[in-house]
Amino acid sequence: MEYMTASQAAKKWSISQRRVQILCAEGRIPGVFKLGEAWAIPADTRKPEDKRRKDETDNG
Repeated sequence: MEYMTASQAAKKWSISQRRVQILCAEGRIPGVFKLGEAWAIPADTRKPEDKRRKDETDNG
């Protein structure tokens, strides 16, 4: 299996490296693990849904 770093995931998903690190720490990315101080993220992982944003179709 191939892995990518938080920096590589940030570029791939068009978000900040810090946001990727937070997603990893919160357990929101399946199959992720830490190698020393670096996160190892499976290369085929899709960007997790951003739960900070409210769904535009939700009016309540």
